[in-house]
Amino acid sequence: MTAPWTPDSWRSRPILQQPRYPDAQALATVEQTLAGYPPLVFAGEARELRRQFAEVTQGRAFLLQGGDCAESFAEFSAPKIRDTFKVLLQMAVVMTFAAGCPVVKVGRMAGQFAKPRSADNEEQDGLSLPAYRGDIVNAIAFDAASRNPDPQRLLMAYHQATATLNLLRAFAQGGFASLDQVHRWNLDFVAASALTDRFQHLAERIDESLAFMRACGVDAQGTPQLRETSFFTAHEALLLNYEQAFTRRDSLTGDWYDCSAHMLWIGDRTRQLDGAHVEFMRGIHNPIGVKIGPSTRPDDLLRLIDRLNPQNDPGRLNLIVRMGADKVEAHFPELLAAVENEGRLVLWSSDPMHGNTIKASSGYKTRDFAAVLREVEQFFAVHQAQGSWAGGIHIEMTGQNVTECIGGATPVTEAGLSDRYHTHCDPRLNADQSLELAFMIAETLKKVRKPTDPQ
Repeated sequence: MTAPWTPDSWRSRPILQQPRYPDAQALATVEQTLAGYPPLVFAGEARELRRQFAEVTQGRAFLLQGGDCAESFAEFSAPKIRDTFKVLLQMAVVMTFAAGCPVVKVGRMAGQFAKPRSADNEEQDGLSLPAYRGDIVNAIAFDAASRNPDPQRLLMAYHQATATLNLLRAFAQGGFASLDQVHRWNLDFVAASALTDRFQHLAERIDESLAFMRACGVDAQGTPQLRETSFFTAHEALLLNYEQAFTRRDSLTGDWYDCSAHMLWIGDRTRQLDGAHVEFMRGIHNPIGVKIGPSTRPDDLLRLIDRLNPQNDPGRLNLIVRMGADKVEAHFPELLAAVENEGRLVLWSSDPMHGNTIKASSGYKTRDFAAVLREVEQFFAVHQAQGSWAGGIHIEMTGQNVTECIGGATPVTEAGLSDRYHTHCDPRLNADQSLELAFMIAETLKKVRKPTDPQ
């Protein structure tokens, strides 16, 4: 029998990937302060995302999840939030229009501050210091004061997440996301790229459709579905003391929700069945995700699914597959077959970023965009062979004109990585590369969705 769950029952379980705070009392004071702050999101919003996840799981929609590798305090600005939101809108409209498929939009935003690390410490020139774990924990500068975990950063992360959410809600509901604005979504550097004509052609077709609808008496300004959009937030639930502080009991249902984000996920490094992260996530009623890497065994995956989704609810669990290009065909079919054969209802999505990180000759950590595309293609191919639904994509991307991933229609070269390499952790797709990926996915969805598929 599984022991009763409480918001703090995770504290009795083994836990990985946690910072070592030097002042336990200061940390406890901050946790208590956070617990008294207003929630960032509301239970009803999380329930709505869970309903939309169920649509994706059953093959009636597609999940687009994207945003920063790790949000930064220093680079926080309204234009940066706007530009990332704009690229996600572009990607979604490309997929929706080409494939006739509703797209659920979830941003790695307003909370994606913490990052797991491969080692607890980092060494430079014989000096060993705590690893940089994201701005919510410590600073990236390599000195003892910067790398010291500081609980006050938890409060800073909350306030930045609050401001980010306020702006995202305004963009989503205030007219910026209206399809009447589709021509204005192009960023300046994307407008000069090889994809401009393709997106502009799509925008013109949307304009024609809107003109036809207006002639029939349906105006975008009077139709919320055309004037507004639903946009949700998500982040990796890595710092469980932060997550516990925002875990509140819903007054309508009596269920517990983590109100730091609409969706939370468990990383590939912290998905131990008896670990603290699985223990915490099993008790909240948000839709949740789990990263699934090439080391995952079918029996372990089935036990994990049963622990996190015992009711087999189609909107509850998103399995985020992150194998690496050319490893998908070797590892994923067995996992997919095991889950499908046992009748487990899960949303499958592809993370083509984390398994494809390489080190360029210049020393920069990068990803080859061709490998990203190849992993997505293999993910779709495995699902087609199984007869199952490839439900989503999960990418690290930005609306900034960065040069962090090599390749693309307007190619970034290894020599050009240093031009605009701004990430604090892992390399991100820029807007041009993100849009190119969206067109590829749209064409694939168009092929795999039958005309008789329910809309």
